Amino acid sequence: MLTLMLIPQILLPVVFWAGYHYYKDRHLPEPVGNLALCFVLGLIASGIGRLLYSGLGLLGLRFDALELSINNLGGLFAYAVLAIGPVEETAKLIPFLLVVLRFRAFDEPLDGIIYASFIALGYATMENLHYLQYLSPGEAIARGFAGPLVHIMFVSIWGYYISRAFLNGERLLPVIIVAVGAAAFLHGVYDFIVMAAPASALPLSALLILLIWGWRMVLIRGIHRDGGHH
Repeated sequence: MLTLMLIPQILLPVVFWAGYHYYKDRHLPEPVGNLALCFVLGLIASGIGRLLYSGLGLLGLRFDALELSINNLGGLFAYAVLAIGPVEETAKLIPFLLVVLRFRAFDEPLDGIIYASFIALGYATMENLHYLQYLSPGEAIARGFAGPLVHIMFVSIWGYYISRAFLNGERLLPVIIVAVGAAAFLHGVYDFIVMAAPASALPLSALLILLIWGWRMVLIRGIHRDGGHH
């Protein structure tokens, strides 16, 4: 019963961040149907992530991050930046490449940030619902708000650079490797900080997200100023 009562704490922040991004794209809003589809793609991406983790298990490369945080910080860092970050960013990237780039309304770099952010919202929703049974009410509220934001920040990195390259007719593979690699590394660093030192991690993890947020805000303002092209 308590778990069911906490579900709104997971869903309400998703509604907030969805509204926030729709507002940010108000100068040339994307079709609501596209945004809803991206959210569903995020739910599917969560399943893709689980399959990728299962693949690591078959290769003998799946580890318990909590155990590593207690016994092997070096191993935890390697696992975070070489497994957790790449798996989760790749899982969100796959539907973006297969579906989102085919949208007719996809016509400016900001669209990549917006669509990738809605995929992140779907992914974070499934992730938070999965962990809900292990969280206290306070932890559920904190994770409900922070989880979507964290995923949004990382996908914005590759969402923007892939979109810009795609719209400019550039080769996508090098851009994908660099942009997703950077996002995956930062994602892994964030997770390492949070898992290695949960009691003192808040300032460092918050600083990392704040820096990406600042970059993102400057970028979006520049795109608006340039009329959608940046």
